[in-house]
Amino acid sequence: MIGSIAGDIIGSVYEFHQIKSKQFTLFDPRCMFTDDSVMTVAIAAAILTGRPYLDTVRELGRGYPDAGYGARFGKWLAGEDQRPYGSWGNGSAMRASPVGFAFDTVDDVLKEAARTAVISHDHPEGVKGAQAVALAVFLARTTKDREAVRVEVTQRFGYDVSRTVDSIRPSYRFDESCQGTVPEAIVAFLDSVSYEDAIRNAVSLGGDSDTVACIAGGIAEAFYGPVPAPISKKVRECLTKDLWATTEAFYHRYMHRAAA
Repeated sequence: MIGSIAGDIIGSVYEFHQIKSKQFTLFDPRCMFTDDSVMTVAIAAAILTGRPYLDTVRELGRGYPDAGYGARFGKWLAGEDQRPYGSWGNGSAMRASPVGFAFDTVDDVLKEAARTAVISHDHPEGVKGAQAVALAVFLARTTKDREAVRVEVTQRFGYDVSRTVDSIRPSYRFDESCQGTVPEAIVAFLDSVSYEDAIRNAVSLGGDSDTVACIAGGIAEAFYGPVPAPISKKVRECLTKDLWATTEAFYHRYMHRAAA
């Protein structure tokens, strides 16, 4: 999960200032955590405590009203109406990585990922995006086989992850949908040689950089093991104390699985 948050922080500078290069300062002085990190921590907190996803997401999210939520999600978060609003946006996918670390079977991962999505993003594409990310994390940590990730994501969800970062980059543009974000983030991992390389791949695509890097970062952490210590240290420095406390608690309970 630290890998997801690091991806968000690193990519935050480029969300609306896309670049098409892997050559950039990993932690720009302007880097900050965004809604991707807050929502990832919220899902982790719900898993740790057993509280409903809906209650935890709304409570923690309201504690960070300026984290950069999309307009519809921000309205839902602040409003009294708790019903989902049919979103297919990538907000369901960006927060799903803790599920892939915490649950032990494919069926449980898919079920729990859907539960995290439908509280707000109950469109089939929103659910599918969350499930694909959680399953990719689960398979990356349990099989250590990127081909298994590629095959399962393709067969179960119909995403085209046969492409390369270099083939996607020239024409890829900002896209907030699950269907336009999740496959590209998975390719950023599949086409990598290390955790940092996966993040650089994701940012270099030039899309919704913080979210693409958040998704790719979670999968890469599951595959390569704990993120390098300097990156983890920077995450701690960027997060608030309460966000880091939950991140650290989740890490200590579940991260040994990625290192196994």
